Amino acid sequence: MWLRNNSIFKELKYLKISIRLTLTYSVMIAVILLIINLLTLSGLYFVLYHQAEVEIDISTKKTMRQLELGAIMDPSFRKSESLVLMPGVVLRIFDSEGKQVYDSEPNYFKMEWLEEHKVENPPIWANTDVFSVIQSKNMTIYRRDVPMTFNGNSYDMVFFKVVTAENSTLESIKQILLGADLVGIIIALLVGHFVIKGSLKPVRALNDTAKSIQVDDLSRRIEVSPANDELTELANTFNTMLDRLEAGFKAQQKFVSDASHELRTPLTVISGYADMLERWGGKDPEVLSEAISAIKSEAGDMQALIEKLLFLARADQKRQILKKEPADMGEIIEDGFKKISMAASQHEIKLLASEGGIVFADIVTMRQLLRIFLENSMKYTPSGGHIAIAGYIDKEYNNYIVEISDDGVGIAKEDQEKIFQRFYRVDSSRTRAAGTPGGTGLGLSIAKWIADRHDIKISLESELGKGTKFILTMPLYVEENS
Repeated sequence: MWLRNNSIFKELKYLKISIRLTLTYSVMIAVILLIINLLTLSGLYFVLYHQAEVEIDISTKKTMRQLELGAIMDPSFRKSESLVLMPGVVLRIFDSEGKQVYDSEPNYFKMEWLEEHKVENPPIWANTDVFSVIQSKNMTIYRRDVPMTFNGNSYDMVFFKVVTAENSTLESIKQILLGADLVGIIIALLVGHFVIKGSLKPVRALNDTAKSIQVDDLSRRIEVSPANDELTELANTFNTMLDRLEAGFKAQQKFVSDASHELRTPLTVISGYADMLERWGGKDPEVLSEAISAIKSEAGDMQALIEKLLFLARADQKRQILKKEPADMGEIIEDGFKKISMAASQHEIKLLASEGGIVFADIVTMRQLLRIFLENSMKYTPSGGHIAIAGYIDKEYNNYIVEISDDGVGIAKEDQEKIFQRFYRVDSSRTRAAGTPGGTGLGLSIAKWIADRHDIKISLESELGKGTKFILTMPLYVEENS
């Protein structure tokens, strides 16, 4: 909580990523260096103190053993052989009255000096349960007091061992390590800054590219390095996004251009007939009738086009609402057949089958889907041609199948994958029947959108001059058990 409220950490959030990464990297290096140096110094002191403890402990055991073997010839310790101790260990023995009766090293520090320099708060690596620490400017001494009984008298043995006579050297080592830490941190800052700055070069390139991109020119891309890292993946993702944006803008521009072209034709016709009416329509009933009929027809075509454009616009904006419910496809097929039969005076339309089958669908758009395919068959089938519709259940895969076939002009292989694109129409010289009205190229796009929203698979069988069959495969509705 303190870190969140601290103003310094609040300011860090607004720094550049490269600076934040450099600071983080340097702090980590600093912490690691400090821990390593702390462990090094702690280990050094521990070894020194532990070695002194071991030597004093060995000296204590050897002394006790020598006393048991009679190394001291005089009970008063005034005439005695020298006791064998570990190198560097000093022994002084005091009687019960505190009088010194034995000294293995008379030239060693006086007891007054040793008592005066006793440390009240020894370091953590000192074994304070057994030993005490004496410290001067350049020296650290370990002391151990061991009581004993000899010839019926009580004595105190005091062992001394110099832990280190190089306190100044150790202090210098501390300062050197601290200086090395500071130098290491500075080097880490500099190296980290340049390394991270170089590593973030693709990010800056991405930023520069993003700034330079204009709506009218989406062709620029980021140069991707051969390294297989996260930044390369980011650059590839950004380039892929630009590819989609460029394709989307081109599709939008094409859509607007095609829509404008489609609207221009009926508007031109209406304008032409309006001029003709203005000049001669009032005097010539035949001209008046022709103009009104043409204007009405073109207005109807334009209204149908606008409705399709609005449908696709709502679909693109995800505002086209579908109210799905269980629906009988047999009834939808029969209804579509009846309505198309009344408008198909120049074609023979047959209902081969309309088996009942429940699907989960929006009834309005499903009727629209069926009507689009039937109208498409009428449009590209010459007068006198045949159109058939059949609906049945595929029990093996639990699907409902709708087949709409005709014996019209068919669709070329190279065009079959493109017919669902907006405003796409195959070459009229090969596919359009003479005397039939031209389409806008939006109907099958709408049909594809409806099919996708209902998990309907559309397949196509067609051959030039022999007709076309559309096959719609949709899942049957399975009621969930409550």
